[in-house]
Amino acid sequence: MRELLWVTPMEALAVVLGTAGMYLAMVIIIKLVGQRMLSSMSSFDVAAVIAFGSVLGRAALGEAPRLAAGILSLATLVLMQGIAGLVRTVRRGGRLIVSEPVLLMAGSTVLEENMRHCHVVLAELQSRLRQAGIRHRGEVAAVVFEPSGAISVLRRGDGIDARLLEGVRGADQVPRELLR
Repeated sequence: MRELLWVTPMEALAVVLGTAGMYLAMVIIIKLVGQRMLSSMSSFDVAAVIAFGSVLGRAALGEAPRLAAGILSLATLVLMQGIAGLVRTVRRGGRLIVSEPVLLMAGSTVLEENMRHCHVVLAELQSRLRQAGIRHRGEVAAVVFEPSGAISVLRRGDGIDARLLEGVRGADQVPRELLR
């Protein structure tokens, strides 16, 4: 019964290192591929995330998963997430983990290079504009691809507080008359 529940110290170390390694690998892959990977997921994306979790779990727990190994793996993931949260609070650390927001539209102009960088296609942008109640591009002040992968639509009107665009790549392309 003991061999079904517990792990040796060497197995425990392997679980912790395997889990930490897989966590870091996932963070790096998401950083390289872009936050788009986890934003609005299609059924294909959900299947991929389930497969990622399966691979991560299998690599972390080894050939013969045990209760203690599972608990160690979960504790390691929680610890890694906590460390990532602390790193995000540091200016340079935050840039390592969280991608910067990117301007996709400046006024009615679509910024195609930024769209390619964020892996957003025109059909997705148009869908988000429709969801925001935009009837024509002239109603748009700015569209921002957020670090979470969400797309924010800012309408023309009273003017955008320039502070809302601080840290947004391409914010300097928003026409001055749309700012206050």
